[in-house]
Amino acid sequence: MSVAPALVEGTLDVAMTLTCPGCGAGPLDRRGAGWTCPQCAVEYPVVDSVARFVSSEHYVGSFGYQWNTFAKSQLDSANKTTRSRDTFEEKTGWPLESLRGLRVLDAGCGMGRFAEVAAEAGADVHAVDLSSAVDAAARNLGHRSTLSFYQADIMNLPFADGTFDAIYSLGVLHHTTNTRRAFLSLIRLLKPGGRIAIWVYSTKLRLMFGGELLRTFTPRLPKPLLLNACRVAVPLYHVHRIPLLGIVTTALLPTSLNPDPEWRWLDTFDWYSPTYQWKHTYVEVEGWFREAGLTEIRRERFPVSVRGVRASHDDMSRCAV
Repeated sequence: MSVAPALVEGTLDVAMTLTCPGCGAGPLDRRGAGWTCPQCAVEYPVVDSVARFVSSEHYVGSFGYQWNTFAKSQLDSANKTTRSRDTFEEKTGWPLESLRGLRVLDAGCGMGRFAEVAAEAGADVHAVDLSSAVDAAARNLGHRSTLSFYQADIMNLPFADGTFDAIYSLGVLHHTTNTRRAFLSLIRLLKPGGRIAIWVYSTKLRLMFGGELLRTFTPRLPKPLLLNACRVAVPLYHVHRIPLLGIVTTALLPTSLNPDPEWRWLDTFDWYSPTYQWKHTYVEVEGWFREAGLTEIRRERFPVSVRGVRASHDDMSRCAV
């Protein structure tokens, strides 16, 4: 694994300075297998090839459990498909060839499905997750020299302003305590002229009344129990597809309709397990992009996917959260 190579080798790369998420000082000093803040003396270790900037998973433990259980299910190199690659292009609107040579932040990498796509396209990828899912990503992709892994909080990342050429966050920000705040916290990390793309859940998903009702208690269930319960999605798929009857069963007990049995089990758990699950509209999300001073704001086909560009000269004070 390669974590901030210039810092490891002792020559400071200003564009890749690591900062202290505690006091905001930087650059961090390299000490043994980790870093130490010169101001507050807090130590940040590297454990199992992951730089650790948080002490726990906080509210996202379900994702650590999920992605360490289904560690390779959505990895293109493991399932021999291009599903993650196709999803990445659909939701970011970025041609993969445009990532070559760029420093890219994967904000909420999970088990690394999209980090693999971006690295394969030739990007220098820095993959972050608050949960222990990042351990699965490091195990899956740690052999790639252009990938670095961090366990850190999206709201308070250990990177200097203007570090990245591109940032993407697909299916993650709506699982934080505040989607808008999480988005705005990423903007300072973009270089002038850098681009960002996000995908968040649509308010149309609120029409799944049965699922919304069940979610009032499912996140509090023991994870192994909920995971086993979500296996019902595998056979229920065939019932949901029966004309007329399927309309009723889907309303009462929504489950994934993915044709792949393992993916629909996984997707159903992904729906019912998270602590937070906010839904948004295109108009709302585009408002955040304008609030951040971004330009070239575009909607992508999959709701709600939006991308934009940080102006070459802007006032980042407008991104206060």
